[in-house]
Amino acid sequence: MSSSQNALVLVARILLSFIFIFSGFGKLTDPAGTAGMISGAGLPAATALAYLAGAFELITGLAVLVGFQTKVAAFALAAFCVFTGLVFHSGTVAVPGWPDAALGWINTLNGIMLMKNITLAGAYILLGTFGAGAYSIDAKRGVAVAHA
Repeated sequence: MSSSQNALVLVARILLSFIFIFSGFGKLTDPAGTAGMISGAGLPAATALAYLAGAFELITGLAVLVGFQTKVAAFALAAFCVFTGLVFHSGTVAVPGWPDAALGWINTLNGIMLMKNITLAGAYILLGTFGAGAYSIDAKRGVAVAHA
C-alpha cells in the first residue's frame, strides 16, 4: 500500500474503534442498561454478560485503534456485530405502558441499529481481510499486510 493508503487505513481504524472503546467503557462503568437488554432477550446471567461484553468491546476496540492482532479483533467484532444486531435489534420492541408514538420511534431506531451493526460487520471484515496497514503495531511486529 502507498503511504496515503496506509494513512487512510489508520483513519479508518480510529473511526472504527471509537464506537467500541466508548461503548465498552460505558458498559463497564454502568452495565444496568445492557444487562436489561440481555435479560429482555432471555439470556441468563445478564449482569455478568454485560460486563463481559463491555470488556470485549473495550479490548477489541483498543486493539483495532493501535493495530494489534487486528485481523483477529476485526473478525471477532464482525461476528459480534452480526450476533448483537440479530439478537438485540431485529424485530419489534414492546415496552408496556409506552405510547404507540414512542414505540414507533423506538422500533425505527432499533431497525437503524440493526443496519448499523450489519454495516459495521462489513467494515470489520474488510479490516480483517486486508489488515491494519503500515501504521500499526502489527506492522512493527512483522505481521503480513495486504498489498495493493
